[in-house]
Amino acid sequence: MKALQKQRSGNGHLKLVELTEPEIQPDELKIAVAYSGICGSDVKTLQGHYPNSTVPIILGHEFSGVVAAVGSAVTRFSIGDRVTSETTYATCRRCEACMKQAYNLCDERRGIGTQVNGSMAMFVVSREASCHHLPPQMTLAEGALLEPLACCVHAALECTTITAGEVILVTGPGPIGLLMAQVIRSQGATVILSGLARDTHRLRCAHACGIRTTVMTDKQSLAAIVNQCTNGQGVTQLFECSGASVALNEALPLVAKQGRVIQVGLFPTVCEPINAYLILQRELQYCGSRSQKPSAWQTALRLYREHVIQLAPLISTVYSLAEWETAFDTAMKGKGLKILLASNETLAQQEGWLHESTALLSTTNG
Repeated sequence: MKALQKQRSGNGHLKLVELTEPEIQPDELKIAVAYSGICGSDVKTLQGHYPNSTVPIILGHEFSGVVAAVGSAVTRFSIGDRVTSETTYATCRRCEACMKQAYNLCDERRGIGTQVNGSMAMFVVSREASCHHLPPQMTLAEGALLEPLACCVHAALECTTITAGEVILVTGPGPIGLLMAQVIRSQGATVILSGLARDTHRLRCAHACGIRTTVMTDKQSLAAIVNQCTNGQGVTQLFECSGASVALNEALPLVAKQGRVIQVGLFPTVCEPINAYLILQRELQYCGSRSQKPSAWQTALRLYREHVIQLAPLISTVYSLAEWETAFDTAMKGKGLKILLASNETLAQQEGWLHESTALLSTTNG
């Protein structure tokens, strides 16, 4: 099978190779991959900056597909089912985090696409316990966005609580920021989403998804807009989704005293300059949010079924697996929103995401 493999550590060393199709254990599914999303962690792995990646490794953990084979102990899935999977492949099952089903925090956790082979291939293997059926109305392309949606659910609804009527700031209008804004809005809160002038297309997408207040901080005063929306009190919570300490430090003074900051974006380096003085003086609670756990997937699927989350508008471009270099280049330059790789062009063509004559199509056809 064709697979996109990071072959050794350091910058680059990513190659489309031919590998043997994976075999499955009794409790596993073999999934014919339809789409894989390019995540920020995939880009960092390509660049050699992701700290926990094993090599050689097939990249990809945001994906959807069709069950191609089931293990002898599998009971909930059949060949032909449309599925997606959580990113956790294996944990110790005995630590305190595992006992609470917080598998994302297990020290021995092995993730799909980072420690075990991922989805940027013709086939991927996952445990039955980690897999989820796609709702009938969900396209396979949308299914590839369930993982980032689950991450946002975990951050917004499990790491903290949201009350209707709150005014909440989200920094960074990438796919995570756009999904985060929608999850927060679904709880009855008012969202302010901030970005830069170069993010015009992303902020336009936010408006299409129902986010009314957006700010280009290099052209508008974020402080003035926050003060106007909160009567000068500041936002009750800040969700930092950009992974940029500049954005975080600009937003910290706009959080109300004893407010809460949820760090979702992954910083480019291990140590970043953060205004700890403001956190101390304003008694802010600063909380990290890592990945997701099983409960977040159930909530993510429920929100989609309730029609309060839009996924298709975030898909900007679909490339074939063979066009991975162009796809990663597009993602790294921030030209689109969510970039997908199609492992199975026939499935993609059936959904209207790929023309037979070209492997590039925008969301206008989604």
